Amino acid sequence: MAQLEGYYFSAALSCTFLVSCLLFSAFSRALREPYMDEIFHLPQAQRYCEGHFSLSQWDPMITTLPGLYLLSVGVVKPASWIFGLSEHVVCSIGMLRFVNLLFSVGNFYLLYLLFRKVQPRHKVQVSRESCQH
Repeated sequence: MAQLEGYYFSAALSCTFLVSCLLFSAFSRALREPYMDEIFHLPQAQRYCEGHFSLSQWDPMITTLPGLYLLSVGVVKPASWIFGLSEHVVCSIGMLRFVNLLFSVGNFYLLYLLFRKVQPRHKVQVSRESCQH
């Protein structure tokens, strides 16, 4: 039973990633310029990507914590070193949007772990056994 659950989870995660990639591709082709709140967030993320972390560089219109910017830099900087990409490519709108796609798949996995914590398998087995009596 546990092995079957693993297959289901792998299939669901793969489908989630595929759909996310398709949506990412469609949005990236249609929206080449920043939209909605990206007008504030992308320049801020690009400043972090360039190594400008001081408060004087912070956009006062942003009210969220800089966690995603720091994590984005932690993802895209090593990618630039590994794949030999230029700063322009690494800190581009598309690459920073792609980091969000990776985090969405990570969130899917975290939701799965939370679901398993809230709804452990042994409860299901106990309820099946009680129905047989």
